[in-house]
Amino acid sequence: MSRYDRRDLGLLLLRLGTGGVLAAHGTQKLFGWFGGGGLEGTGQFMEAVGYVPGKVSATAAGLAETGGGTLLALGLATPAAGAAAAGAMAGAAAVHTPNGFFNQGGGYEYAATLGLTAAGLAVTGPGRLSLDHLLGHAVNRSWMIPAAFAATAAGTVLVVGARTKRLRKAKEGEQDPLFDEEYLE
Repeated sequence: MSRYDRRDLGLLLLRLGTGGVLAAHGTQKLFGWFGGGGLEGTGQFMEAVGYVPGKVSATAAGLAETGGGTLLALGLATPAAGAAAAGAMAGAAAVHTPNGFFNQGGGYEYAATLGLTAAGLAVTGPGRLSLDHLLGHAVNRSWMIPAAFAATAAGTVLVVGARTKRLRKAKEGEQDPLFDEEYLE
């Protein structure tokens, strides 16, 4: 047995922390665990923020977060797991972008942090304390990294782009008031 180094332990901690948070977040969507809305409540929210149909969007996001997070934590199929989680977080960041960067004001800071960490793990690899290593990296080959990110990017661009188009179309015809009410009094 080879000796594990600090890098392996650090990657394990990153995978467990990031993967665990993502998996928990996803189970809120899928099952209503940890105070989440489940598919019904999350589907209504997704619909309200422009991801239509809401229940399908909630299912896709929940599976990407739960599945990607669980696989990241285990260090299994790391390129696909990290890319899937990063794609889900890009979709979440799109919702929060109008609120600025910081999470305190409802911004995209949290989603960006989780997404970038997941992407970094997909690129770096899981380390030796992982199922990928135990299985001889059968589902963690170098070519899988660009393939996973290309597939995820394509899907994310389509979904977020459709949402953006839908929101713009809904806003057409709306007109901001010409004058603030306080000046009319």
